Amino acid sequence: MLMIRPSGDGDVPAITEIYAHHVCHGTGTFEIDPPSLIDMRTRREDVLSKGLPWLVAEDAGQVVGYAYCNWFKPRPAYRYSAEDSIYLAPNVNGKGLGRLLLAELCAQAQRAGIRKLIAVIGDSSNAGSIGVHRTVGFRDVGVLRACGWKFDRWLDVVLMEKALGPGDSTPPGA
Repeated sequence: MLMIRPSGDGDVPAITEIYAHHVCHGTGTFEIDPPSLIDMRTRREDVLSKGLPWLVAEDAGQVVGYAYCNWFKPRPAYRYSAEDSIYLAPNVNGKGLGRLLLAELCAQAQRAGIRKLIAVIGDSSNAGSIGVHRTVGFRDVGVLRACGWKFDRWLDVVLMEKALGPGDSTPPGA
């Protein structure tokens, strides 16, 4: 049975393996070398230390995806805007899991006080990621053409956004 839940320390090896697959075989991330288990543990701890969500999707006892958000930029004025990240194990693509995981991430980010989620999607031909973001209400903002070089080709970055809760209609804390 599928369950979306907060990540735990024991999930980091599966998270690391899922991400390594995307680093080595995909263009959704512009990282070239897969981070180590220690690197991923440190990244997760950083996100959680900020009070932001890091979720996993578990099916039949196996972690099959994860999603988190982190500050869009480190400057204090950005503290109500976060960038989302979502990755699925390759054997679960196209089953609606990404939509469920991203929708829950949006809900938890809103509870954490985030007013704007920003998707920075590697590769303008990344139809899966662009599609799942549109499905949960993200809108297109723009494309940065040919700003990444991976697998011997130039790649675009697609920017999307989604307002959470009252968005920019009220001041923070209102």
